[in-house]
Amino acid sequence: MRNAVSAAALAALIVTIGCPAMGQVNQEMIDRVAEGEVTEAKASWWGFDPEDSTEALQAAIDSGVEKLIVEDMGQPWIVTPIQLASNQEIVFEEGCEILAKRGEFKGGGDTLFTARGTDNVTLRGYGATWRMWQEDYDNPELYEKAEWRHCLSLRGASNISVYGLLLTESGGDGIYLGRGEGGATNLNVHIKDVVCDNNYRQGISVITAENLLIEDTIMRNTSGTPPQAGIDFEPNRPDERLVNVVMRNCLTENNNGSGYTLYLRSLNADSEPVSIRFENCRAASDHGYAASVTTDSTIDSAVGGTIEFVGCELEGSNGAGIGVAKPAEQGLVRFIDCTVRDVAAEQPTVAPIIFRSGRGAADAVGGVHFENVVVQDPLDRNPMGYVDQGGGIPLKMVTGTLVLVDEEGQRTEVELTEELLAEWMPVAALKDIPRLSLEGMSFEPLVPDSAAAVAEPVRWPWLRRQGHFALYAQEGEEVSFLAKFAQVGNYAGDEMPVTVTGPSGAEVHSAAVPFQSEATVRFTAPQTGLYRIDADAGQNRLQLSGASHPMAIVGEEAPIRLIHSAGDFRFYVPPGVTEFGVRISGEGTGEAIRAALINPLGETVEEVDNQFQTHQFEVELPDPSEGQVWTLRLAKPSAMTWEDHYVDLRGVPPLLTPAGTALIVPAQG
Repeated sequence: MRNAVSAAALAALIVTIGCPAMGQVNQEMIDRVAEGEVTEAKASWWGFDPEDSTEALQAAIDSGVEKLIVEDMGQPWIVTPIQLASNQEIVFEEGCEILAKRGEFKGGGDTLFTARGTDNVTLRGYGATWRMWQEDYDNPELYEKAEWRHCLSLRGASNISVYGLLLTESGGDGIYLGRGEGGATNLNVHIKDVVCDNNYRQGISVITAENLLIEDTIMRNTSGTPPQAGIDFEPNRPDERLVNVVMRNCLTENNNGSGYTLYLRSLNADSEPVSIRFENCRAASDHGYAASVTTDSTIDSAVGGTIEFVGCELEGSNGAGIGVAKPAEQGLVRFIDCTVRDVAAEQPTVAPIIFRSGRGAADAVGGVHFENVVVQDPLDRNPMGYVDQGGGIPLKMVTGTLVLVDEEGQRTEVELTEELLAEWMPVAALKDIPRLSLEGMSFEPLVPDSAAAVAEPVRWPWLRRQGHFALYAQEGEEVSFLAKFAQVGNYAGDEMPVTVTGPSGAEVHSAAVPFQSEATVRFTAPQTGLYRIDADAGQNRLQLSGASHPMAIVGEEAPIRLIHSAGDFRFYVPPGVTEFGVRISGEGTGEAIRAALINPLGETVEEVDNQFQTHQFEVELPDPSEGQVWTLRLAKPSAMTWEDHYVDLRGVPPLLTPAGTALIVPAQG
């Protein structure tokens, strides 16, 4: 009885002296916390400043008190970035608002709350809100472009629980689970009853985690910078991991990208196999896929493991309900008792379930099992489709049953046999014409007077992400070209590196082009021959133009990736070539290209339109053949979106040049 009275007296003391006037520091209670007499504290004991409470809130957290209550003060706790501490429960009272200080968070990675290497933390906030200033961060007049101003960042943290919070208007993600010091993953994280609303990049990003449970959580209205998903599982390095990850009773809704995205290309066959399970989750009205799984393209480069969707509802997405791009014999994806309903309603050429082969794919696509999956589609189209970007890549190990529901509600159960899949998704085999290497070859301009050949202005295309070029110059000549670095969508940028490598393989010049700017690159050629120019625009676009010497775009190791680039492009077919191919494609199901192949006489050999998957123009020439100049004409597709598109030259030197400038060709004799 004596102990009970003592406890009651202490509680009364806390009530009496624990509520000083707003902003007044309660040093007596702070001292009691420091002495270990009090294990439950109020953040206002350390003060409250309606203009900036960072110092007070950070001091309260740093006190080490076991349980910290952040009260509803009737106005927001305005703060700059806060660091969480280990072994602490923080309760944000109902009605409490944590508000990022406006005009701060200038660092691209400034986060509202960060747990870096932190252990044993509970954040409880039913009815509480963490809010940032997304509209400010997206204003280039106020902030440098970035996508990492998250509400909550967990980096190599362990035993973390996050309950009940509303996380909104960040300049990045609602929650980010990233790599810690020394590559540490996040261990034993539980997220429940959280709402991530109107964030800039993702509702939640999971880079690396083991034993992650997300329950009853909503991720909606993500918009600002790609990928703009509800939740995105996207490791950055092969040693990161997604092990024992479970999402249960969650919702993605109205995100500007996809709902549930698993983009696992950075993991490989040597990575820890993934184990990810979605139970009774729902995607509603997301603008991309409802659910998408992507690994790398080959058995040797793709991660293994198991991904399961059980009892999930995928409905109303602008894109397909399900998208899968993975090798058939590496890893397994299961859809069990799921429903795909009313998806891609405005894209009749896009099936509710889409398989994709990536560029560079060498192995069959598949390894997916469907069990009692309902596909309800008001449109008259096949329930499954295949976008073959690799070219002639077969489908394999797609098994199970679908229940097809038509617009009258009639249900038909179908077994996924090889014959049925071949009917729904025929694979167009492409002749395997190899891509040639420039290594060991010598080159010269097709027109000897190269200065005259480049005198007229030429419209050079825009390239996406990376650009590789070849330029011919003689020893001692002054060389120059204009390099431009421009934005795509809302992707961030800094500087674009431009590197010039000489015929000997040694670097002869380097430059950096500021984001959304241009610069003239100049150097003196130390020897005669072919110079390589490499530029990296990240997620954005670049253009090289106005070269003083013959220049060409190089597609030696991968297809040339263009963006919004129509016009006539020429390439050279050397003497003795008896067959060659030109592969063109758009970017997946949403972006296409129109293309025509034109022979040296100006005759159109073949033309395609609205081409989103890989098509190969194949040409056979008489033996012996003479050297010829062929033309590839690219144009906006007549009925589909036009943005990214690809050109891949096969069997000829992979040098593509816009019409009106000099060609670089293999030296004769």
